[in-house]
Amino acid sequence: MQRVSLASRGKRHMEYFVQQLLNGLTLGSIYGLVAIGYTMVYGIIGMINFAHGDIFMLGGFAALIVFFVLTSIFAGLPVAVLLLAMLVVAMLMTSLWNWTIERVAYRPLRGSFRLAPLITAIGMSITLSNFIQVTQGPRNKPIPPMVSSVYQFGNISVSLKQIIIIVITAVLLTIFWYIVNRTALGRAQRATEQDRKMAALLGVNVDQTISITFVMGAALAAVAGTMYLMYYGVASFNDGFTPGVKAFTAAVLGGIGSLPGAVFGGLLIGLIESLWSAYFTIAYKDVATFAILAFVLIFKPTGILGRPEVEKV
Repeated sequence: MQRVSLASRGKRHMEYFVQQLLNGLTLGSIYGLVAIGYTMVYGIIGMINFAHGDIFMLGGFAALIVFFVLTSIFAGLPVAVLLLAMLVVAMLMTSLWNWTIERVAYRPLRGSFRLAPLITAIGMSITLSNFIQVTQGPRNKPIPPMVSSVYQFGNISVSLKQIIIIVITAVLLTIFWYIVNRTALGRAQRATEQDRKMAALLGVNVDQTISITFVMGAALAAVAGTMYLMYYGVASFNDGFTPGVKAFTAAVLGGIGSLPGAVFGGLLIGLIESLWSAYFTIAYKDVATFAILAFVLIFKPTGILGRPEVEKV
């Protein structure tokens, strides 16, 4: 009898652990998509785009507006069509925003001292956050559940929205990896990352390549913002801060400048948050995340998958 009880208890503990792993992978997928934008911009121009978290927030609000407009005009619109429209519009809007920010705020300061673009990025972050606060109001904006299906595997619950988030993330990352590693644009990005001046001498349009990089990062952030809205069912003007900081932490943890590192760091941050919340006091989950980041950087300053920076002479 006692053996049966112990076996049953062990099974429940394992199912609970697997459930938290699934929750962590879902959240980590969102962080990973945002972290790619941070690591791409840093890899190409050596700058931390602190407005990127607010681009993520703008993507969520663009998707929110599309949701309310379409559901008010077309009653009973299929969820797949609605979600696709939200993704497309959010990607277009955030890409335009990030392209404009790069052209207006970052490009003129590219040759200045390193603190100038950083201060400008912080200023753009505050501007975007306040813009949404003024135009959309300071209150949280909830939406009705878009996807409510849940599948049971024993005591493990797998929601359809979790499957959608993980699948969309995997597909986008595969496409993105192919672009960076197998296309002319990817070669131009890698050349610009290694040496901008030499890339320009070899015929690479450096300004255009950097602008496209900003657009690609914004598109991925928009997808993450839409997934975040679908998962939690609420949008707020300050959503860009905490998830943005965590995505930046994921990029640093995985290795700033490394695309696999950004994804790995995002998944790791999501798993740390989920497992800590499940087994320890939830109030300290952010403390645990940043403590682990500090611990890793003490022993590996370049991040888990980061490469040592080679000084050009």
